[in-house]
Amino acid sequence: RVLLAALLGALPAAAERELRFRPPAEAPVRLFTEPELARYDGQQEGQPIYLAVKGVVFDVTSGKEFYGKGAPYNALVGKDSTRGVAKMSLDPADLTHDITGLTEEELKSLDDIFNNVYKAKYPIVGYTSRRILNEDGSPNLNFKPEDQPHFNIKDEF
Repeated sequence: RVLLAALLGALPAAAERELRFRPPAEAPVRLFTEPELARYDGQQEGQPIYLAVKGVVFDVTSGKEFYGKGAPYNALVGKDSTRGVAKMSLDPADLTHDITGLTEEELKSLDDIFNNVYKAKYPIVGYTSRRILNEDGSPNLNFKPEDQPHFNIKDEF
């Protein structure tokens, strides 16, 4: 503390204020429940458009021509559409987080699209609560991001 006080005493007032408070460089990420994520489905003008893949929520608003109201991929937004992305399907039955039964080729496609399209083009704004919470909202004590199948976490946090 003494050292800090000595250092701060040697700084101009503006620099001292900057050291005490620095707002985050970007908006913090947050956890989304399914109903919360559904609000960002591209149907309301001026509202951001969010899409989740592998439990990661991306702001795809800059791709409004693809994801906005009436756009070709609008069915994917406002939910975790991992299976649909893996299968390249807009079938409502595929618009889910569930990857059970996907082929190796579909899982490879999912990883490629996740890394080379979504992570490369769109900002991460949060994560789906399903990734770290149980259905009742309690913490999933068994959740270990590094153990999730086909999930590379190294540069997401």
